[in-house]
Amino acid sequence: MYGFIEKESSLKEADAVYNEVLEAGLGWLHKVKAGQTFRIVDLEGNQAVDTTFYDAEDLSDHYGAIATIVAQKNIYLTTGSVLRAESGRPLLEITADKTGRHDTLGGACSSQSNTVRYAREKRYMHNCRDSFMLQLADGGMDIRKRDLAPNINFFMNVPVTPEGGLKFDDGVSAPGKYVEMKALRDVMVLISNCPQLNNPCNAYNPTPIRLLIWD
Repeated sequence: MYGFIEKESSLKEADAVYNEVLEAGLGWLHKVKAGQTFRIVDLEGNQAVDTTFYDAEDLSDHYGAIATIVAQKNIYLTTGSVLRAESGRPLLEITADKTGRHDTLGGACSSQSNTVRYAREKRYMHNCRDSFMLQLADGGMDIRKRDLAPNINFFMNVPVTPEGGLKFDDGVSAPGKYVEMKALRDVMVLISNCPQLNNPCNAYNPTPIRLLIWD
């Protein structure tokens, strides 16, 4: 179903123009300019990082899961994958990857999905959709609830069963693993560092990530 193309990055952390740790459960909204390189580091291993993108010049043109999957003929992301907008325009290309299994199908956890998948009392647990909405509310841009679209789950292991269903399995990442991508145009990056406690995507223990940007 996928081919892992492992590739080390030549970039040094000390040369990054942006270097921050994002704690588990928090959100992040940031602009990455065309030509810059953006890295997500799984600091402690098996942390799911829900991420989506917007064309900074046309915020209505957000990351398109279907456009990305169809163009690369693969449901998983790794080195060489081009992340496309709904319009089909290339937004970013994965240039280095130390895990090779990034999910495009599982979507973001929400109050509603926690209730349906797990139990009614899980409805009030913090979730990725809430983190996305908090960032959009504070971001001061014209990106609203209607603009939330299917996201990428970096480091998350979601196999497709023989029957065509999805499973949420233990992650395949480890401490210090990373995925790195080059922006092909100016993009807004929206992240929820997933707070999920109900399935093994975070090893039932959400942990911090590191976010770096290079010119």
